[in-house]
Amino acid sequence: MDMEVFAGKICAAVEKELGREFQAEIREVRKNNGILLHGLLISSEGQAVVPTIYLERFLEAHESGMTFEEVVRRVLSVYERSNPKGCADMDFFKSFGNVRDRICYRLIGRRGNEGLLEEIPYVEFLDLAICFYYAYHGEELGDGTILIYNSHMEMWGTCTEELLELAKRNTQKLFPWVCCSMEEVINEVMGTDGTEDGLDEGLFQQEVPMKVLSNRQRVHGAVCMVYPDVLEDIARKEGRDLYILPSSIHEVIILPYTGNEPASALKTMIEEVNTTQVDPQEVLSYSLYYYSRDTHSVMQV
Repeated sequence: MDMEVFAGKICAAVEKELGREFQAEIREVRKNNGILLHGLLISSEGQAVVPTIYLERFLEAHESGMTFEEVVRRVLSVYERSNPKGCADMDFFKSFGNVRDRICYRLIGRRGNEGLLEEIPYVEFLDLAICFYYAYHGEELGDGTILIYNSHMEMWGTCTEELLELAKRNTQKLFPWVCCSMEEVINEVMGTDGTEDGLDEGLFQQEVPMKVLSNRQRVHGAVCMVYPDVLEDIARKEGRDLYILPSSIHEVIILPYTGNEPASALKTMIEEVNTTQVDPQEVLSYSLYYYSRDTHSVMQV
């Protein structure tokens, strides 16, 4: 079924189920890497914050055999869970003084995000862009992020340089960096401590010398590579320069440079992982990066 037709039917069904005091509408939402999703917004009079429910996965479920009635039921279930339970007042966001202590930054690729970058403040970093967001934390909405647009910057009377200085301070404080061995990451994902399957830690680290750099929350952690002194600290502990492989927007892979790793093979690995393992919205870059201890800088290979 065509998405436009499907979205229209969902809107009509939702309004019928919820009653006249509710309105449903569809908006196209530009996500990372130029991906456009269809967001369903369900609102009622006086509601300041409206959750966005993306319909792509519901259309896939319907095309895979789920009845339309069941799709509508699940959409409404998502709405009930995500709808703010209290009255979330977003007026605070109009004041720069209220938001400056939670302005943070993250990394996205410049390629594929040309349209988005026309609308937001950012700083170029190699083939990437350092962009800014407000790290929301509150009882009504929980934890979330609000991307900062040029219109926000104009409303606050600030500039990209000030946002960058605030983000340098805030992001590392709110989202501390961690650099774990591949073994630790695998154990975390599997929910084990590595002892159940009898892994030899020394042997594992020999065979898989890669480390994963992210933040404690594992969300938008690739930006840790631009935290002040982080790569310098890791390189000093390893006693080597570093290859940096962009795993996703959430983390990067650190590989100590020995001279035995062909850059071409690493680039091929990055391309294969991005193509087969990473959600298109979460791809950071297809580039390989190199950190030099001599110049204290990162370059594209």
